[in-house]
Amino acid sequence: MGFEIRTIFGSAVFMRVVGLGVLSAFCDKHADCRKWISNWIADAQASQWTTSHDIKERYPSASFLATNIVIFNVRGNEYRMEIQVAYNAGVVSIKWVGTHDQYTKRMR
Repeated sequence: MGFEIRTIFGSAVFMRVVGLGVLSAFCDKHADCRKWISNWIADAQASQWTTSHDIKERYPSASFLATNIVIFNVRGNEYRMEIQVAYNAGVVSIKWVGTHDQYTKRMR
């Protein structure tokens, strides 16, 4: 079982995270998340996610929805972060981050 690593001119291509301002603004209001989110950003940028299985291997509690939407539990289950992954392009887009209660209301 093999997989193909994205390359440009022979160099491995890692994930590009867009929408970091959303996370920065959230951390300004919820400082207790700053370390977790900083670690997640570093991890995502150093990753080569080509399928949802790559994410699930690293983040077993992640949930996957249609259109490559991934929901992460942040700091246990206190907060939620929603991203969308363009696997072929190597791009992670931050869509939303908030408290668990906000997420529950949002998904009704």
